[in-house]
Amino acid sequence: MPPIVSVRDLTKSYAGGFTALDHVSLEIEQGEIIALLGPNGAGKTTLISTICGITMPSGGTVEVGGHDVVRDWRKARDLIGLVPQEIALEPFSTVWNNVRFTRGLFDRKRDDAHLERLLRDLSLWEKRDAKVMELSGGMKRRVLIAKALSHEPKILFLDEPTAGVDVELRKDMWRVVERLREEGVTIILTTHYIEEAEAIADRIGVISKGRIMLVERTEDLMARLGRKELRIELAEPVAELPQSLRREGLLRAEDGTALIYTYDTHAERTGITALLADIQAAGLQLTDLSTSNSSLEEIFVGLVKEDAA
Repeated sequence: MPPIVSVRDLTKSYAGGFTALDHVSLEIEQGEIIALLGPNGAGKTTLISTICGITMPSGGTVEVGGHDVVRDWRKARDLIGLVPQEIALEPFSTVWNNVRFTRGLFDRKRDDAHLERLLRDLSLWEKRDAKVMELSGGMKRRVLIAKALSHEPKILFLDEPTAGVDVELRKDMWRVVERLREEGVTIILTTHYIEEAEAIADRIGVISKGRIMLVERTEDLMARLGRKELRIELAEPVAELPQSLRREGLLRAEDGTALIYTYDTHAERTGITALLADIQAAGLQLTDLSTSNSSLEEIFVGLVKEDAA
């Protein structure tokens, strides 16, 4: 099956010479969730806007469901739901009318049952007759999500959907995302909540300076780039590391009750066996050992630092 979104050699430059997207290529399969991570100004929103037909590309091609977003923009856009960062709603219209109007814009038949389910999923049903101007910022964000889903899109773009919103909205949002995944909807999101990307995304893409640095399955990325941390609990705290234990990757915990050793899981030798022998030789008594993988946040920060070097 061909990818539902295909981006080939996409560029976007502005008159002042700034390049927002630099030869980006990306393929997204139907039904997957992909998270795009990158610092502010990396090109995440520009990429989404170009795929959605809001921003015109300077070069390259984008196809959505086999439709070119420039030549056949109407059919491409018909497949897409977009939740933008900025809140832009008709303030004097009710929640219900905002959502129903958007469905009508996409020439969908009236389906009050579908809209009711959306509003209930997003805890908006009790506010359906309220004017948008009367809602809190979090409630307005919920309306944006309902509008994006009103015409039953095959692809949903979420541009920082939970930034600055309450915990309840985040929970509601991810419940809706899980249901959409079960229905085969493709979801592309940008987020600053790295733990969310790690938890829900099938693949993760890292963008920096308008270039995609990598796109990999979440578990593969963690396995390939992640490092492991061995925590060695001590029976008695140490004020400083003995000279015989001073080596790369070994640190003393702040309170001195543990040693923390970071190592590469793919190295030919981890050095753990020699380390444990040296700890015993130094007269230190162990009480417990535990390991943990490095977080996606640590991996992401490392990649961006490498790109800036």
